[in-house]
Amino acid sequence: MSLRNATVADAAALKAIMAPVIANSTATFSSVERSVEAWEALIEARAAQGRAFYVAEADGDVIGYATYDQFRPENNGYRFTMEHSVYLSDKAQGKGWGRILMIAIEEHAREAGHHSMIAVVDGDNGDSIAFHKALGYKEAGRIPQSGYKFDAFLDALFMQKFL
Repeated sequence: MSLRNATVADAAALKAIMAPVIANSTATFSSVERSVEAWEALIEARAAQGRAFYVAEADGDVIGYATYDQFRPENNGYRFTMEHSVYLSDKAQGKGWGRILMIAIEEHAREAGHHSMIAVVDGDNGDSIAFHKALGYKEAGRIPQSGYKFDAFLDALFMQKFL
């Protein structure tokens, strides 16, 4: 596996990674897929803001990504607190690649002068909670029944790591 900066040429692969996540899990509360054009715009926006957006490749295929942006970006009071996203394709799960992606974006955020990283996960997603705990994230709060997907209300669990 190798890591590199995402480019707009990765947009279709990123959309493909997220399609089953959106359709079949609560790893994201969203039920709406981004278009390829929206992925392209996101990649360009993160680059323009100086935020990391890395993709992981294996055998020439994009198999995962990690990125971050300011937590609550409409409020400059949070300018040193970032929120991340990390997702892997089904075939890439359980091989340590998510950990590598996370360490890379945390290092980028630290070097950029940011203070903490936030994860927002489904409060019932034991795998994601364990993943974040193994990387040093601590539970910072929970908003019960604040998300909604698959005809059920979901708790948003906030986990935080100081960089």
